[in-house]
Amino acid sequence: MFDRTREGRLLKFLTVVDEFTRECLTIEVARKQTSRDVLRTLAQLMLRYGVPKHIRSDNGSEFAARAGRFWLSKLGVGTLFIERGRLVRQSHRIPQAAKVDQSAS
Repeated sequence: MFDRTREGRLLKFLTVVDEFTRECLTIEVARKQTSRDVLRTLAQLMLRYGVPKHIRSDNGSEFAARAGRFWLSKLGVGTLFIERGRLVRQSHRIPQAAKVDQSAS
């Protein structure tokens, strides 16, 4: 997501929401966000919440970068991309928090 300050300077928002619980896990705001910044945020969230099965994101360069896809695949995380023009899905740049299998108890 993007916005501009009163002076016209760009702000980028990285919003991470758990699709299952709809909990907002983080909102990162910066003038510029690289794929490295996104991966750092995702790594911190994975340490806290666990590694998700999938991450859904838009097709922005921060998410589509080869290094990021490689890192996620090494962790066993699948990537799902939002279809272009599906603005409703834009708020769902989400790693799904690890779920506990309660049927095993």
